[in-house]
Amino acid sequence: MIIAVIRTIILYLLIIIGIRLMGKRQIGELEPSELVLSLIIADLAAVPMQDFRIPLIMGVIPILTLLCLSAILSVLTVKSIRFRALLCSRPSVVIQNGKVLSKEMEKNRFTVDELMEELRMAGITDLSKVKYAVLETNGRISVLPYAEDQPVTARDMGLKLKESGLPIIVVSDGRLLAHNLKARRLSQEWLKEQLSIRNIQDLSEVFLMTVDEAENVYFVKKGEGT
Repeated sequence: MIIAVIRTIILYLLIIIGIRLMGKRQIGELEPSELVLSLIIADLAAVPMQDFRIPLIMGVIPILTLLCLSAILSVLTVKSIRFRALLCSRPSVVIQNGKVLSKEMEKNRFTVDELMEELRMAGITDLSKVKYAVLETNGRISVLPYAEDQPVTARDMGLKLKESGLPIIVVSDGRLLAHNLKARRLSQEWLKEQLSIRNIQDLSEVFLMTVDEAENVYFVKKGEGT
């Protein structure tokens, strides 16, 4: 029993390391080679987990080999444009000047329903307002509307706004993240003042609190929305 647990933990950690080496991607964003690698590694790990007659090393060596192969392929895709195109294919324009390019759709076996779904997710419901729609190598659609249909920005209106920066969490589910508070150069007294303004007596009442570089606070009390 103990041996089974140890074997499982070793293989599990090895797979986690392998997935981390592939970068921060969701399953739907994996390149074909990365998806194949994930499936094969999972299958290789499952066998020695279940069959104790197979030495653990027989599962570890193939997994390490595949991870090394993946690293080599990653380097080659960075160094060689042709190799990257061969391994990952190229992006395809499926809408140009408001017109759907049916040949490109058929070539990539991409259906109209899938196209409309991707456009809706991008906030587009009218095909005639799309200058370009590009089917990326990960299967997602990048949409570029016509210039007159793009949202107006503060720059377009000649406004100068103060950068608020990236919000970071200072209180999460009643727990103070002191290192984040320190990163914003804020004190415990500042925090107490913010809680007092919101009639909060104890951190345990706070579900979420974030603060950006301009000291703008986003606050959610526990139980709100229930």
